[in-house]
Amino acid sequence: MPFVNIKITPDGATPEKKAELIAGVTNLLRDTLGKNPATTVVIIDEVETDNWGIGGETVTARRKKG
Repeated sequence: MPFVNIKITPDGATPEKKAELIAGVTNLLRDTLGKNPATTVVIIDEVETDNWGIGGETVTARRKKG
């Protein structure tokens, strides 16, 4: 049973886009590794940019810099 955990910021992550992402990952595992889509679990965690750090600063701060 494949388990995929995707972490993204919520920017532009509409319910439709998330459903597309879940279907795409499920299909990729089916097509690439022969995994059964019925037993493939995909979880999307949305992380606010204030709670995501890269290089010692938040994504919010990095985006403000341009």
